[in-house]
Amino acid sequence: MRAVIAHGTGGPEILSVAEVPDLEPGPGEVLIAVAAAGLNRADLLQRQGFYAPPPGASGVIGMECSGTLAALGEGVSGWEVGDEVCALLAGGGYASQVVVPAGQVMPVPTGVDLVTAAAIPEVAATVWSNVFMVAGLQPAESFLVHGGAGGIGTFAIQLTAQLGSRVFTTAGTAEKLEACRALGADVPINYREDDFVAVVKEQTGGSGVDVILDNMGAKYLGRNVDALATEGRLVIIGLQGGSKAELDINALLRKRGAVIATSLRSRSVEEKSAICASLVEHVWPLIAEGLVQPIVHGTMPLEEVAAAHTLMEAGEHTGKILLTT
Repeated sequence: MRAVIAHGTGGPEILSVAEVPDLEPGPGEVLIAVAAAGLNRADLLQRQGFYAPPPGASGVIGMECSGTLAALGEGVSGWEVGDEVCALLAGGGYASQVVVPAGQVMPVPTGVDLVTAAAIPEVAATVWSNVFMVAGLQPAESFLVHGGAGGIGTFAIQLTAQLGSRVFTTAGTAEKLEACRALGADVPINYREDDFVAVVKEQTGGSGVDVILDNMGAKYLGRNVDALATEGRLVIIGLQGGSKAELDINALLRKRGAVIATSLRSRSVEEKSAICASLVEHVWPLIAEGLVQPIVHGTMPLEEVAAAHTLMEAGEHTGKILLTT
C-alpha cells in the first residue's frame, strides 16, 4: 500500500509518499481501500509535531476518508466487501488503505459521490457532537462560528441554519463572506474590519449569541465570553490563537455561561461510534435532500500532499481540500 510518510517534523516539504506493508483488519475492524482523504487543521499540527495521534492509532496523518470496504474483521456484521463508505479516523487516512473500527464507518450519503464523501466525516462529527450533543443548540437560539469559510465553518453554517438557528460567522474577505451568506449565514462579519463582539451585540439588541463554536482558543477567549448571551455556551475546539489566556470569571458568572473545551480525536471508540450513528440518523437525511452539502475547494493526488498542506496553510481556500488515491 501507499502512505504519506513524515520525515521528522516541520514544513510541508517533510511529507512524501512511500510503499509500506499492507494492513489487515482485527476483530471489530474493517479495511477500507481509500478513494480520498480530507485535510484538517489538526493535520498541519501533527506534521509540525504539536498534535500526536492517540495511543495505538496510526502514525500516518489523516482523520477522515472515503472508499470501498476491502475486508471485514472478525465479528463485523451489517457490512459487505464492496460497500462504499466514509469513516471517522484516529489517524491513517493519507494512504491507499486504512483500518478502522466498524462503528466509525458510515455509508456514503445518498447523492454524494465517493470522493466528495471524504469531506464529510470529520466536519460533520465535529459540528454535530459539539454544537448539538454537547452545547445543546436549540432551533430558536443564535449561533456563531468562527472561520465560516473553512471546512467546519461551511458545514456548521448549513446545518445550524437548516435546523432553525440564526447564524453569525466570521471570515476575512468579501468573497468568503459572500460564500458564507450563500450557505445560510444571516450575519457574516469581516473580522479584519469589524469587531465581531460589537456586531453581535448590535444585531441581538445587546443580548449576545447562545452558542459559539471557536477554533481560535486563547486569542478570542475574552471576546467570545463578551459575545455570549445569558446562559450561553462557548465550545472551544482549536488553538489557532494560542493555548493560554486570562478568563474573567466574573463576566462568565454574570451570564451564567459555560466554557467547554472538547476534542473529538481522543474520544473512545464507543463515543465516536455513537456520534457516527447519530450523524447517520439525523444529518445524513439532510445531505440526501440536498439541504446540507459538503463544500470542496478542490482535490489533489496523494503525491501532491506537500502542496495540499501549503494551500491549506495559506488560508485562501473555501471548504475542504481532498487528497485522492
